[in-house]
Amino acid sequence: MPTPASHPPTTGTGGGHRVAVERGSQHVTVTIDGRVVAETTHPLLVHETGLPVRYYLPPEDVDLTLFEPTDTHTTCPFKGEAAYWTYRGAAGDATEPRPDAVWAYPQPKEQVAQIKDHLSFYDKAATIEVTETE
Repeated sequence: MPTPASHPPTTGTGGGHRVAVERGSQHVTVTIDGRVVAETTHPLLVHETGLPVRYYLPPEDVDLTLFEPTDTHTTCPFKGEAAYWTYRGAAGDATEPRPDAVWAYPQPKEQVAQIKDHLSFYDKAATIEVTETE
């Protein structure tokens, strides 16, 4: 599983790098070990040069009781400072923790202000299913 340190680097403040946020209507379901941990029909899609589209989910659509905040923080020159959470599962689960499986930008840069507090999952830590809605 990638760790925040292995997140593809984004360097510089120009050179054709682009970050765009789009409101989506896709049905996004996120599962870890077969458990639904997040589900929404109003994701934000973040399109960033050199990276696959990322789905950012509203916090009210994520079961945050299954996650624990970590001390990990990374900085993207285009989005700001990210905070991370580790998947712990429910009490009594025989689940392996997924360190830093999900991240959010509590205070994103102005050009991506819409993603504030929305959460995105590493696809190596979680299964992310996206279905187009009509």
